Amino acid sequence: MEKKFVITDEAGLHARPATVVVNTASNYDSDIYLEYKGRRVNLKSIMGVMSLGVPRGGEITVIVEGGDEEAAMEGIENALRERGLID
Repeated sequence: MEKKFVITDEAGLHARPATVVVNTASNYDSDIYLEYKGRRVNLKSIMGVMSLGVPRGGEITVIVEGGDEEAAMEGIENALRERGLID
C-alpha cells in the first residue's frame, strides 16, 4: 500500500513533527518506508527521515507492507495532518 503527500509546513519535514511521525510508525508491525526524490528510508528511523531533507512543497510517498498496513497508513496520515505537515 502506498500513498503520496505534499509537505505544506513552512519548515518542511523538520525534527519535532518528524519525531512524532516516526514514533507513530513504530507502533505498527508493518514495514513502513518514506520515499523522496528516489531515496527510500525506514519511516521508523528518525535519522533516515531527517537525512532526506524534505522541504515545503516536497512530494513524499509513504509505503506500508504488512499485516496491519491499513491501520498503519491511517495512523501515519493522521500524524502528518495533526502536526500540520500536510493539509
